Amino acid sequence: MFLLEHDAKSLLALHGAPAPAGALLDGANLGNAQLPPSPWVVKAQIAAGGRGKAGLIRTAKSRDELQSQLRAIVGSTHQGMTVQACRVESQVTNVEEAYLSFMLDPVAAGVRVMLAAQGGVEIEALAATPGALKSAIVAPESAALNAAIGELTRGLAPHLARALNDAGRELVRVFLSAELSLLEINPLFVRPDGSWIAGDAKIVTDDDAMFRQPHLRALLDSRMTAYPAAHRKERYGCDYVVVDPAGEIGLLTTGAGLSMMLIDELRASGLKPYNFLDVRTGGLRGDPARLVNVLNWIAEGPNVRVLLVNIFAGITDLGEFSRLLVEAFARVPQLKIPIVARLVGTNLDAAREFLSARNIPVATDLGEAIKHVRRHVENV
Repeated sequence: MFLLEHDAKSLLALHGAPAPAGALLDGANLGNAQLPPSPWVVKAQIAAGGRGKAGLIRTAKSRDELQSQLRAIVGSTHQGMTVQACRVESQVTNVEEAYLSFMLDPVAAGVRVMLAAQGGVEIEALAATPGALKSAIVAPESAALNAAIGELTRGLAPHLARALNDAGRELVRVFLSAELSLLEINPLFVRPDGSWIAGDAKIVTDDDAMFRQPHLRALLDSRMTAYPAAHRKERYGCDYVVVDPAGEIGLLTTGAGLSMMLIDELRASGLKPYNFLDVRTGGLRGDPARLVNVLNWIAEGPNVRVLLVNIFAGITDLGEFSRLLVEAFARVPQLKIPIVARLVGTNLDAAREFLSARNIPVATDLGEAIKHVRRHVENV
């Protein structure tokens, strides 16, 4: 899960790492919101980089100016995302900008540490300068990580080396205890005395470790509208994302890679899928509840015209799955659309007989299933 900056800094603060005081404001109206000391920096809260270059990070000195900046930012779009909230934090001045990050590297079975004496919005360009961005891959242990930072900071100005080493020790503790996949501080503000503070924070959590992280689970419960896909996965046991709000084809699918491939195939055929889904049929266990939830979510699509079911069954019994599908569909009466099923795997004959008796076409070939889908879309 990619944390928005406000939540990333809240997590840092929870672990005792320094970040500017800030408040999260939903919507464009300032009202009587309690704010940290001015002057302020106003930051759009979306899961995308390049906010500064897009005009989504601004400064304000008065409440009137802050209100004006909020109205300019909220409702704007960047990389296909609409800004709905902003973090307002105290501006930090008289600092240098450095860079420090930790990222799991599964290929190397370690953690990639990267740091630079310069940071900020041009960090990608800096990476092209030989020696400017230093890195090492080490074991995921605090002693090894801290030692690597010490080596990487050799030769830097004393105040920069001190700040990066101190920040490294604090952030290693956060990275390991919160079981993160990525922790990036850019810029890392460095004061002349060698102290530091997180100017920005990018954090990606490990969803598979969520059950051991009560603070992150509590964050999901309190901020479910900000992280709908992650909240659905944690609560309902499946991955679901709306990929096109105007999509015409609801997808009930299993397997993340298979689902992404299906979306690509549909788009290549000139069709508009509504959602991505990995429903994980192995976890249904004779209960249609998960399918009912998925169908309710798909029913929210205003233009959905047909449901395409795409299941490759190894452990799953397709006969049982078909019965659960029909039962779930009956429990979502607002979803009055035709179903096309592409099924491959265990007990296919029973599934075909059961669904065909209910006028639901069953195909094993994807091309044939897409032809059925196209007929329903074009006949509406």
